[in-house]
Amino acid sequence: MSKRILITGAGGFIGGYLVSEALNRGYETWAAVRKSTSREFLTDTRINFVELDFTDTQQLQTGLKETIQQIGGKWDYVIHNLGATKCTNFNDFKTINYIYLTRLVDTLTALDAMPEKLLFMSSLSAMGAVDETNYSPITIHSIPSPNTRYGLSKMQAEMYLMRHPSCPYIIFRCTGVYGPHERDYFMMMNSINRGVDFSVGLKKQLLTFIYVKDLATAAIDALERSQVRSTYIISEPQSYSQTEFRKIVAEKLNKRFVLPVKAPLWLLYIVCLIAELWGTITLKPATLNRDKYKILRQRNWDCDVSEAIAGFGFRPRYSLKDGVSESIDWYKENHWL
Repeated sequence: MSKRILITGAGGFIGGYLVSEALNRGYETWAAVRKSTSREFLTDTRINFVELDFTDTQQLQTGLKETIQQIGGKWDYVIHNLGATKCTNFNDFKTINYIYLTRLVDTLTALDAMPEKLLFMSSLSAMGAVDETNYSPITIHSIPSPNTRYGLSKMQAEMYLMRHPSCPYIIFRCTGVYGPHERDYFMMMNSINRGVDFSVGLKKQLLTFIYVKDLATAAIDALERSQVRSTYIISEPQSYSQTEFRKIVAEKLNKRFVLPVKAPLWLLYIVCLIAELWGTITLKPATLNRDKYKILRQRNWDCDVSEAIAGFGFRPRYSLKDGVSESIDWYKENHWL
């Protein structure tokens, strides 16, 4: 009998790949969505859908209870992938990234439906800025000091899991995730395609990435192999400069010349502030805001992933070059580029 898995945030960029990987492994896969969630990338007929509204505690409880009764038992695994990376109101970070997790865990506990393992998609931003002098890699033993509302909300969620006496959690602190139909890194690639590469700050910066398919593979591998109550940093085990990123993208796009433009941090702050104000006026979350400014100005994103290698055999298959190549092919095929 195949194992059952519930994936929240299934309609998002990462969620769709988690669902696909679970299906490919033969899991009975349940995708948690809202009524308004786009199912553009959730078209496989094997997907079981459950509508859960995390804004409504009663509906969440009812939806989970009725589904558990329908399938005749609890899920073996749960991946809590629901989250927000940008919000019009910064207070929403706490609500979506922290409180929604507590509602899920509390409801599963009340229903006696705690899974064998629950994987929480956190973020490397939960660590804040680490060693921007010597650039030593960020490890799971580094002292967290989140300096953004986004990172703080993820760390609050992590601390809740760590304090919970019986939750069989696994935490993924993911670095920047990119891949087909992702939009933020696409904006960078599209700018390079137009002949300009924007970067910020004059001080050395180390960037890290994880291709979305490698992240999805790692998530299921961790559920199958990792010990519970474990925390891992998830990244390709190599850092890159902005110049290296630009060259990889430009080569794939056959761009012989790309103008590198470095914006000073003070100018970036003004741009982020204006974008945030415009987002507030239009009620549309802005990609750039004061929270994002703190992330962009961070100089050291280098990671130590040895714990993930030892914990569940983490081995990314995609280098940045391979992942960018596959992503750009998709963007071209779907007329984004």
